[in-house]
Amino acid sequence: MEKIKELYSNYVMPTYAPEIALVEGKGSYVWDKDGKEYLDFTSGIAVTNIGHSHPVYIEAIQKQLSKLVHVSNLFYTEPQAQLAREISEISLGGKCFFANSGAEANEGMIKLARLWGHDKGRYEIITMKNSFHGRTLATASATGQDKIQKGFEPMPTGFVYAEFNNLESVKELINEKTVAVMFEAIQGEGGVLPVTPEFVEGVRALCDEKNLLMLCDEVQCGIGRTGKWFGYQHYSVEPDVISFAKALGNGYPIGGITASPKYSDVLQVGKHATTFGGTPLACSAALAVLKVCKDEGLVDKAVESGKYFTDGLLEIIENNDEFTTVRGKGLLLGLVCKNEVKPYFQKLTEKGLLTVPAGPNVLRFIPPLNVSKADMDKALDIVQACVARSK
Repeated sequence: MEKIKELYSNYVMPTYAPEIALVEGKGSYVWDKDGKEYLDFTSGIAVTNIGHSHPVYIEAIQKQLSKLVHVSNLFYTEPQAQLAREISEISLGGKCFFANSGAEANEGMIKLARLWGHDKGRYEIITMKNSFHGRTLATASATGQDKIQKGFEPMPTGFVYAEFNNLESVKELINEKTVAVMFEAIQGEGGVLPVTPEFVEGVRALCDEKNLLMLCDEVQCGIGRTGKWFGYQHYSVEPDVISFAKALGNGYPIGGITASPKYSDVLQVGKHATTFGGTPLACSAALAVLKVCKDEGLVDKAVESGKYFTDGLLEIIENNDEFTTVRGKGLLLGLVCKNEVKPYFQKLTEKGLLTVPAGPNVLRFIPPLNVSKADMDKALDIVQACVARSK
């Protein structure tokens, strides 16, 4: 452990502050360099939805690795075509563009919107305060949090920020330059805050009235995490374009966007590109993830497991005045604290449960979608031991 820390200190830029060194994972568990076992309720920040080292996933990657890894998008490859069809069939019914990460996916969605509005002089995108869309300059500018932008000013222009779940706030920002409204189905990094049906339906109506695009960032909510393939599917209307990444590759980097048929041909040859996006290896990994989710019924299981774990958390905090509620959908859940959660986060880690904060006062629980009831019970026991406190 000390040797790894020293290597990091000497050779890795200090953009993160890790405390343990993980070396192996299986299912819902990971082990550190010293052999200590942890229940992984971070899933690599909503990435390993089918757990660590799933045999179907491993087999698919090994098989493709022995055939063809990369040729660039100058050539057709069967895995990319198959994956695009799969994504289309579980979402908007249009076409896909594949990239490598959530930030790149959101960049692509932003570019599509700007290109679509360019000839009308429209380029400004309304995003939400407290949102998170990535760390590139454009996606950091789209992110409605000062702390993400601080030190990188002047930020790229073209983004204005409305109040999340406040339709009047969106209306007030629409002008002749507006091209789109962009939001997350659940603000994950912003505190596990779900969008309301009234807001989604209201934004859809506004976009239809004003001829704007409705963009949904599904990077954290996508691929079954909330109990639907994508978060927007909890609501009665559809966006025009969505972005996805994280869980699609279960750890192998892949991201992308898909648009409804009406907007699927906005990006033409020369208007957007990527060297590594949609490689045969990445797409084979993603196809394996979708297969496991379908074969094992993991999207529906996220609903059942999410209710079970939520009920357990609510029971724990019933006699605890430090915690107020549990927010989220499916297995994207946030335990809301009146004060900072950092001390609890550290205690949970020490007792063998890995979680991830969502802002200063929310503990986020993001287990694999195939987490067992026994492992949820074990996690709840650890939470109970760390937060138990009488009123």
